[in-house]
Amino acid sequence: QLVLHLVPPRPTTVPPPSSLSLMLLFLSVPQPRPPGARTRAGAARVARWRRQRLRLQQLRRLRGLLRGLRGRPRAGSRRRGRMALCGQAAGAASLPSELIVHIFSFLPAPDRLRASASCSHWRECLFYPALWPQLRICLRVSPVEQPRLEFLMRKCGWFVRELRVEFAAENYLSSGGGGGGGPGDGSGADTGTGGEEVEALQLSTRWLEVLRTYLELVLCVLVSIRNNRNLQKFSLFGDISVLQQQGSLSNTYLSKVDPDGKKIKQIQQLFKEILSNSRQMKWLSCGFMLEIVTPTSLSSLSNSVANTMEHLSLLDNNIPGNSALITAVELERFVNLHSLALDFCDFTAEMARVLTDNNHVPLQRLSLLVHNVSVMHKSLDNMPNDEHWKALSRKSTSLRVYIMAFDIKSEDMLKILKPSIPLEKIHFDSYITCVSGAIVDLISRQYDKFLTHFILMNDVIDTSGFPDLSDNRNEDPLVLLAWRCTKLSLLAIHGYTVWAHNLIAIARLRGSDLKVLEVTEESIDFDQGELADQDVDPVHNLIEQVSLGLGQPWHAVMDIESLSVFTEPNRHFYREMQSFSEDI
Repeated sequence: QLVLHLVPPRPTTVPPPSSLSLMLLFLSVPQPRPPGARTRAGAARVARWRRQRLRLQQLRRLRGLLRGLRGRPRAGSRRRGRMALCGQAAGAASLPSELIVHIFSFLPAPDRLRASASCSHWRECLFYPALWPQLRICLRVSPVEQPRLEFLMRKCGWFVRELRVEFAAENYLSSGGGGGGGPGDGSGADTGTGGEEVEALQLSTRWLEVLRTYLELVLCVLVSIRNNRNLQKFSLFGDISVLQQQGSLSNTYLSKVDPDGKKIKQIQQLFKEILSNSRQMKWLSCGFMLEIVTPTSLSSLSNSVANTMEHLSLLDNNIPGNSALITAVELERFVNLHSLALDFCDFTAEMARVLTDNNHVPLQRLSLLVHNVSVMHKSLDNMPNDEHWKALSRKSTSLRVYIMAFDIKSEDMLKILKPSIPLEKIHFDSYITCVSGAIVDLISRQYDKFLTHFILMNDVIDTSGFPDLSDNRNEDPLVLLAWRCTKLSLLAIHGYTVWAHNLIAIARLRGSDLKVLEVTEESIDFDQGELADQDVDPVHNLIEQVSLGLGQPWHAVMDIESLSVFTEPNRHFYREMQSFSEDI
């Protein structure tokens, strides 16, 4: 039997669509709203969707605004920004004081002063204590300086931590009649006794004005800091004493300016108040100030401050008699001293013994001033001997000494220069007496391991010429000094004959290690053989040979007035002493 199974043909229609296709088709074709679409649940869903859509639109607007701020602003927006900055709420004067002070701290002093002129608020921020931790003032002794000093000290005197004041007196003895009609103006031909009397009268008037102004300026400084408990470094320098020519010239005119001594007593009392009120004093320096420090001034310091003092400098050659500004008993309180500067006649053997005690820290720097006025009124019998210097050197192996000698005779210098002094710097300044070649030779033999600075200045008026240190000697003492002292880095000479061939030898011996070689042109002399040679210019040859020896360009000092070590020896010594004590 044949059974036939008939299979129906496969339909040719499109296969059934997928669910995605059906959904798209359903959305594309308008469908009638099913019944019940506006139910309460459906309305809540629609409201929720509209809120989300509104939030999305707000977010897009905010993103666009931020994108526009990051990009380049339009002209209109720049104008609106400038208007907002110039408004009262966002002006420069409305910046916080802390921010202004922080900005000022990055500016140098001149720019800081100019910026403070912008407005009163910035002006007030100028004298914020954090901006003025230290104040260094150099004043001419002139009435013009007084209002400026009063303003500055009124603003900063109560909080400054480091104060250094230098009274820069001019050369009143030579310029006293130079300004505003000198002694020769109007009657230059009058050279008799009448002219000398007029000149003396003008000089007297000038001196009275100088001392009167000096006292007022000193009072202004001391009054402003009398209650400053934060003062840590206090340094005063006045070169009024330098102008003395007859030993008591300043005191003579001072008695006319302050006949009853009220101002001097007030100044001395203010200085004691400053010391008694201080709580953090680490550095106290007073040099050549006319009758400010007395032998009882240091007793005003409390024991706690004296025990923590690191530097003490008391230099004054006007103390009468044998009285000293500090005694060995007073020095026992200063157990933490790292540097000390005194008149040599005040530095006794008992003081050297105190400094070697176990309760004292090792002394690092010692500066000593040897003045002919002190030597005349005080004795050298109490000075330390060689054993005391050996004990000091054993106590502190890094101890270094700086000596300056004013018009000291050779026999006195032979007593002072003990072999065991660790002498690093020495400065001779002469107006009456001259240093001998034997002293220079002694220094080169005893201090060859320590000496770095050697200064030799002479202002003695001698028509026969400058003294020659190499007279009756086979070798020049200055050449031997350069040969023996291998650490010599500074050599300055004026008023002594320096032969050209010896100067060349000094440059070749020390070479580039000799950083400073200052010799005045008038001190240099040439041999007759050098002058007779017509083929070689002796001056040009000297400059060339010395420059080659030093390894740097060199020229002789043409103008002696340009050397501060010559024109202002006290100031030079004081500043060198300051840097010498700080360089520990």
